[in-house]
Amino acid sequence: MAEVFQKGALYLCATPIGNLEDITYRAVRCLREADLIAAEDTRRTKLLLQAYGIETPLFSYHEHNKAEKGPQLIERLRQGEMIALVSDAGMPAICDPGSDLVRLALAAAVPVVPLPGANAALTGLIASGMDTTRFTFVGFLPKTKKHRTPVLEGLKETAGTLIFYEAPHRIAAVLAEMAAVFGDRSAVLCRELTKKYEEYLRGTLFSLHAALAAGGSRGEFVLLVAGAAPATAEVDADYPALVRELMDGGADKKEAIRIVAKRCGVSRREVYQAVLTL
Repeated sequence: MAEVFQKGALYLCATPIGNLEDITYRAVRCLREADLIAAEDTRRTKLLLQAYGIETPLFSYHEHNKAEKGPQLIERLRQGEMIALVSDAGMPAICDPGSDLVRLALAAAVPVVPLPGANAALTGLIASGMDTTRFTFVGFLPKTKKHRTPVLEGLKETAGTLIFYEAPHRIAAVLAEMAAVFGDRSAVLCRELTKKYEEYLRGTLFSLHAALAAGGSRGEFVLLVAGAAPATAEVDADYPALVRELMDGGADKKEAIRIVAKRCGVSRREVYQAVLTL
């Protein structure tokens, strides 16, 4: 028996992150039966609605108008309208103003109903080959290095896979900053997930930085980075081999020494003395 959607309720509808077929039957029916669809980008959502023959009216709700539009949506919900909330792609309320609307709805005792579906972070994680038993979703880092560095420092000792979203014009800088803070950890870059040119780049933070320098950084990225290793000192670490590995990946000697020293918890001078013959 088909679900009867509730009037006066806010439905959180996951939408495709690329391939338009990555949407559930339930979400399509919800979007069709809703009185209103609140969308981050009405032009983008309109393309999805056209693909499925959905004629429900659209309502613009985004970061820059949420203070004004949020209360308007809550009032319509109080009056008994069924409203579906969607983001540009994926799960609403993840790294978008939908989370603010959810809080307003809960404060007003409005029922909130999530409809599960596509999510870029988890889609990238399950295909990455990295640890899926423990992970931390970070989302977008701050836009400037000044503000990114403290966030990265705070994540340095976090165990489990770290998951980030990043824009193409910042990804190269972010990879370099991560290598400086975390050391040259294993990482996977997922580009254009579920789209025609979907791609996974696997390696280390430094090798991925080099790969982007050579091949460009177009597309939207999900970046997965290995978590902190167990807190055991690398007493017998082979400093020359570690430095050589980084240099083979494109790092200069000085940078490689700095990364190895940070990774092993020793002074740069100690590593430098060990690699004088390189």
